[in-house]
Amino acid sequence: MKLSKLVALWDDNEICIDGNTNLTTSDDQCKRFEASGWDTHKIDGHDASAIEKAIKKAMESDKPTLIACKTTIGFGAPTKAGTHDTHGAPLGDDEIKGMREGLGWNHGPFEIPGDILDGWRSACGRGAATREEWEGRLATLDDGTRSEFVRSSAGDLPSGWQAKLAQFKKKMAEEAPKLATRQASGKVLEVLTEAIPDMVGGSADLTGSVNTKTPSTPSVTNTDFSGRYIHYGVREHAMGAIMNGITLHGGFIPYAGTFAVFANYMMGAIRLSALMEIRVIYVLTHDSIGLGEDGPTHQPVETLAMLRSMPNFYTMRPCDVVETAECWQVALQSSKTPTGMILTRQGLAPQRTTHTDDNLSAKGAYVLADADGDRKVTLLATGSEVEIAMAARDTLQADGVPTAVVSMPCWELFDAQDDAYRASVLGDGVRVGVEAAMRFGWDKYVGADGGFVGMTGFGASAPATDLYKHFGITADNVVAEAKKRL
Repeated sequence: MKLSKLVALWDDNEICIDGNTNLTTSDDQCKRFEASGWDTHKIDGHDASAIEKAIKKAMESDKPTLIACKTTIGFGAPTKAGTHDTHGAPLGDDEIKGMREGLGWNHGPFEIPGDILDGWRSACGRGAATREEWEGRLATLDDGTRSEFVRSSAGDLPSGWQAKLAQFKKKMAEEAPKLATRQASGKVLEVLTEAIPDMVGGSADLTGSVNTKTPSTPSVTNTDFSGRYIHYGVREHAMGAIMNGITLHGGFIPYAGTFAVFANYMMGAIRLSALMEIRVIYVLTHDSIGLGEDGPTHQPVETLAMLRSMPNFYTMRPCDVVETAECWQVALQSSKTPTGMILTRQGLAPQRTTHTDDNLSAKGAYVLADADGDRKVTLLATGSEVEIAMAARDTLQADGVPTAVVSMPCWELFDAQDDAYRASVLGDGVRVGVEAAMRFGWDKYVGADGGFVGMTGFGASAPATDLYKHFGITADNVVAEAKKRL
């Protein structure tokens, strides 16, 4: 991207936790960075004038710059300097005493000499005039431009977007299209990215598959940064890390897509999103055996459980286009919680064909279809398996078994509801969970003796419809699981 303002100072001390870095690497790091289009400089990392000179050169470059600062780790320690013993453990009293004597440092712990304190405060003060000049420029902007800048920088959403999303939701309920939820998400994004200029999309080289690019998000390139779509390439972890950085900077709401199974590649970044309490939206498609012939290497049977185990993370698996719109609404309104949108490759029958102004998915789970009569069975499902649960309900009702279907797009939101609401949704009697993933986590809702229709191991390569039959994720098996518990 030719980010010429990027300057990295590398502490080149040749030490890692296990010992010398020659145990594990022989790379010429400067040549490695030069091959990626960087300028590089090698300096004495203990020479302040050399550091200043290298930074000035970097600021004049039209490339990003790596400054390799050759240093001695634990500099000044009598016996441990330059060894891995200084890396992850305290020096100890004798080494500290010898270091003080060797460096001529005669000040007590936490005592800051006046000349150093004055120099530090002078450095801090240098930015005051620049800041005041910037504040003056901001104040001269017209009211609309200034207020929009302040709004986006604060992370607040613009007015009007919810009304546009509600109109879309109503239209989808009336038209009832059969769509894969990745396609549904793409349609929702067309509405949202037009209404919310802060949204910046992207994908890890899967744009056409994850449906994250819209007419409102032209590509960002190294010659034109006016766009709103970043092509991350096959760099899932970097994608997540960059989205974290964009969010921390402020002014933007990043979202980007890859296949759900590749969430493993960026769990470090996802974990930090949750830990830092920031709004980052991960679009994770091809969410089950329903992706078909790509087979078990791409079928994420364990990924839902992994994501659901993450504190402060919303794992959302909508069942149709209306739920997808509702889940996106929650994700955007959750300024302190990141979200994973878990979406299908295969088309799904519409379930929500009567419009409601309320966001039913915001409660995490709700009764999609109530029982005709006193409820004896509750079928709980997510995403693509909701339509299977609905078909099983038809059979059970016809057999005289009053059955309700609960759609559970987000467990975390459901767990946050009060006891009375959760009890009303889950109901008494027999419960059966239905999800094309491992059972792990479902016992919280169906009970240890409850039924479950899903995966027990890895998937296989075949058309989606064949795989659902092969692994027994069918309405008939849901009916059987329920009946044997009555």
